[in-house]
Amino acid sequence: MNKDLKILVTGVKGQLGFDCVRILKERGYCRVLGIDKDELDITDEEAVNRFILEYKPDVIMHNAAWTAVDKAEEMPDLVYKVNALGPKYIATAANKVGAKMFYISTDYVFDGEGTVPFEVDSPKDGLSIYGKTKSQGEDFVINGTNKYFIIRISWVFGINGNNYIKTMLKLSKIKDELNIVCDQVGSPTYTYDLANLMADMMETDKYGVYHATNEGFCSWYDFTKYIYKAKWITNVKVNPITTEEYLKINPNQAKRPLNSRMSKASLVKAGFNLLPKWEDAVDRYLKELGNDY
Repeated sequence: MNKDLKILVTGVKGQLGFDCVRILKERGYCRVLGIDKDELDITDEEAVNRFILEYKPDVIMHNAAWTAVDKAEEMPDLVYKVNALGPKYIATAANKVGAKMFYISTDYVFDGEGTVPFEVDSPKDGLSIYGKTKSQGEDFVINGTNKYFIIRISWVFGINGNNYIKTMLKLSKIKDELNIVCDQVGSPTYTYDLANLMADMMETDKYGVYHATNEGFCSWYDFTKYIYKAKWITNVKVNPITTEEYLKINPNQAKRPLNSRMSKASLVKAGFNLLPKWEDAVDRYLKELGNDY
């Protein structure tokens, strides 16, 4: 393995970007540059081109994205710039310097119909601005470079930044009852596990589209119950409700897929390790969080 690879990681202040840098350094890569929007505005084509052509990375792990799903509905033009045009500019520049590129995508590119896990080549039909722009980003990357790893993930949690687990732990201190959606089913993704997989992929030329969440499926209700059970939180009553019921209480939300199950067939076929079960990931994550939450 070439520990002298020059690696550029975007979105370093986010959950995945933070863990990518952490894992790469743990593995002994010494030329890792983590950047965020303060260092590079990915919506500025000229700036992206200049930065990448000057730095000449061997690998670009592009994690930066607009992820505020509901807010995205209010500013579609800006979200398109961040989630579609940004990756386009990076892919074009990556191609010029011969860099491998990772683009992190989402279950939201699918319509969420049915109960069967989506394959990597299942038709895309995102329900929200977020889903549609991430899908457009995928297409731009595929057209912009041949050396791409597109990884679709869902329900992300990591040590750096906010996520569902941290929110549920905070709520347990101020609420004694919660209504949680039980008919949206998917898989949590622990950024530490995903970053390890990306580091494995980086050393190969097995380019393509992959689904990479932690193993197993659950609803948000199941997820919440497990978090509280693992933390021995017994003071909160968790009620299962449907998406329809939830939207009556909280209107004006972006549409979310009911079925976020994704098949790992392409991961297996390429010979990559599947991520650990989501329950195992939650257990390790809670241990890492310690008593801060």
